Amino acid sequence: MGAIKVYISDELERRFREAAMRLYGYGRGSLSIAAENAFKEWLSGASKALEATGSIEDPVEAIYGMLSHVKRTGVELQHEARELRSKRALGDTS
Repeated sequence: MGAIKVYISDELERRFREAAMRLYGYGRGSLSIAAENAFKEWLSGASKALEATGSIEDPVEAIYGMLSHVKRTGVELQHEARELRSKRALGDTS
């Protein structure tokens, strides 16, 4: 049997422990059962996502042309992004 040590927020840990114990009982092993089920669920979703993307041999080729409809240069987009971040930081929502 394998072991994995993970670090999560205190709030998530509290909620996970509470749910695991309510579902699987307050005895020994309830956290392990809940964690194993959570890993299986995550792997199921991750497997589907990986199958959908297939094996991408060249990631640059995979995204080539995705932004061809954008009529601005990369530098112009960087400037616009900087302006948007500045407005957000100052609380300007216009």
